Amino acid sequence: MSDVACVIPAFDAAGTIAAVASGLRAALPHAMLIAVDDGSSDHTYDVAQGICDHVVRLDVNHGKGAALRAGFVVALDAQVHSVITIDADGQHDPARAPELLAALVDADVVIGTRERTRGTMPIGRRVTNALASAAVGAIVGVPVPDAQSGYRAMRREVLEASHASGDRYEYETEMLIEAVRGGFRIACVDVPTVYGAPSHFRAWDDSLRVVRTIWRHRARPR
Repeated sequence: MSDVACVIPAFDAAGTIAAVASGLRAALPHAMLIAVDDGSSDHTYDVAQGICDHVVRLDVNHGKGAALRAGFVVALDAQVHSVITIDADGQHDPARAPELLAALVDADVVIGTRERTRGTMPIGRRVTNALASAAVGAIVGVPVPDAQSGYRAMRREVLEASHASGDRYEYETEMLIEAVRGGFRIACVDVPTVYGAPSHFRAWDDSLRVVRTIWRHRARPR
């Protein structure tokens, strides 16, 4: 039985998920790989089945938050101690997973923090990321350099304590706010900023969902 699970939410990622999963296999040979096919219209499910230990298939696209929750259920049922989340589109370097995992020695949630500079991240994403990170940091009272990074490592206790809702990208934001307010320790590890395959983040709709989530938590006591 593995102590670590890697949850890979995937939507139309047939061209990239094999490289992500293979990279995780090389970096964490004993980790359990869990892919969640979030209603893909391509061959994501078939590709994932060929390399991952467990593949969850959602019949229609629900969103990244829903896919993560489905993967967390499998991970917790497997009694793992730690969970890593990584996107299936190749925008996270799986070779850095051991660094995130090692940082859990002194933390409960570790965020893979990307560099926000010209040429490494599209201007629209730089702006929304910076604003969301500043807002989340102000709410929880600790610096959060990259609140929207999906590359994270977490102790199982964080997942067991979470009541975060939302089916799309706002889920990760709420989960982070809940974790800090619940007394869990946050740490950050610098990771490369890789932009290749188009992101499924919808600038207007998903940014609005994140803003609503932050606003909802703004008035709540710490």
